[in-house]
Amino acid sequence: MPKFSIVVPFHNEQESITELYDRLKAVMESAGDPFELVFVDDGSRDQTFHLLQEIAAIDSRVVVVKLSRNFGQTSALAAGFDHAQGEYVIAMDGDLQHDPDDIPAFIEKINEGYDIVSGWRKVRIDNLMMRRIPSRCANWLMSKLSGVDLHDFGTTYKAYRRELIEQVPLYGEGMHRFIPALASWYGARICEIPIRNINRDKGKSHYGITRTFRVFFDLITIRFLLKYLSRPLHFFGTVGMAGIFGGSAIALWMMALKLFFHANVMDEHGPLLILAAVMIV
Repeated sequence: MPKFSIVVPFHNEQESITELYDRLKAVMESAGDPFELVFVDDGSRDQTFHLLQEIAAIDSRVVVVKLSRNFGQTSALAAGFDHAQGEYVIAMDGDLQHDPDDIPAFIEKINEGYDIVSGWRKVRIDNLMMRRIPSRCANWLMSKLSGVDLHDFGTTYKAYRRELIEQVPLYGEGMHRFIPALASWYGARICEIPIRNINRDKGKSHYGITRTFRVFFDLITIRFLLKYLSRPLHFFGTVGMAGIFGGSAIALWMMALKLFFHANVMDEHGPLLILAAVMIV
């Protein structure tokens, strides 16, 4: 059984596959521990899957997973995690923006006993207005909401203990970014290491400004999960009780009008009566 599983999702990355495989193989062979490479084709329309099949045919350490359509990076990573057999799982992008030479630093921290080692793009080369500033705001907000002191939640480049990753539910479009926040609920030991931020020179980026807006909605979801995951009635119960008390107060007031002042409640306060009923329900 391999000690390390490298999980890489691909979507239309035919230009990067061969180089990434060669570099990953060289780094992991130098590390000396048994490993496997789990490559996930996330519904690519180019030659990505064909190239992955060719690599798997000549290297038994390569596992290829094909998704029937483009489900998104979170689903692709979840599929890779399901097929990973290693004691530790390292996830990274397939576009060569994550440097395989950083893997030994992840391994070093994992060997120190950490459950999650998260990459930190300390020196970023992205567009200032479209990527860096929104990312910095999102990372700061995520750190405050989750209580996990990380500088970079957004990067896929992370290492996990497999027993932990199996406990964390993965769904939606971008929830993989927040695995450290969810894992903190399970008591995970988390640390962060600087990684190189490389500008891609092959293929086309799949990220745009719209992803930034989706991240902010994910933040709300994560906050809810972290605070109410084990006790959802603390949230829904509070809202429900507020509705019951508010609706009952309105209903009692209108009952008093009817009994003591003989008011025609439906004619004079019809909408308010409906509101009271809806609030109680």
